[in-house]
Amino acid sequence: MTRVLAFDVNETLLDLKALDEPFEKLLGTPKLRPQWFGQMLQLSFIGCLTGSYVDFTTAQRAALHMLAQREGVPLAEEQVEETVALMSSLPPHAEVPAALRKLADTPLKLVALTNSVEDVAEQQLRNAGIRDLFDRVMSADTVRRLKPAPEPYLSVATAFDVPPAEVRLVAAHSWDVTGALYAGCKAAFVNRPGTVLSPIGPRPDIVAGDIGEVADLIIEHDCR
Repeated sequence: MTRVLAFDVNETLLDLKALDEPFEKLLGTPKLRPQWFGQMLQLSFIGCLTGSYVDFTTAQRAALHMLAQREGVPLAEEQVEETVALMSSLPPHAEVPAALRKLADTPLKLVALTNSVEDVAEQQLRNAGIRDLFDRVMSADTVRRLKPAPEPYLSVATAFDVPPAEVRLVAAHSWDVTGALYAGCKAAFVNRPGTVLSPIGPRPDIVAGDIGEVADLIIEHDCR
């Protein structure tokens, strides 16, 4: 039985390709945008592993400085701040609004569960026009342990007073899905272009190409 759907936000619901043009103007090529996001994740995960917590926004700024230094492109602090601020105005993937509306019409509770700090997450969802489709927005920053650590997933179960097995994470990141499954939750993997599941560890019972397909499978599996 599933009672709560916890959606990852960045890349799962919101399209980071909107940053490609700003990255081309800033660093000369849009190909550096995925590298920036990966470097930001690395900095965040290192913070959690070493016990020196780093919030997502701080990691985004630091990753951009590192990337620019590596590419030999001098950046002013103002340029870094302006680029990181663009994370708050990402558009949703095309199928997301309709799929969320379909799920919002079911008995399932919908929560956005993100590693972004809470005020950024709220801005992101409002600007994307989908905030009203969620019962709650939750940030891993609140428990100061970022996904894929178990605490963020378990905080959702606590907030809705359900066991972890009744929470299903929806994410386009293999590491996020793995974290949820190890925390005792269910998961659905959004197999967007360029994403693959890890061959190591537990596997989700729902895998589909976009949120629309995932929503249909969730309704079939969890809303009988």
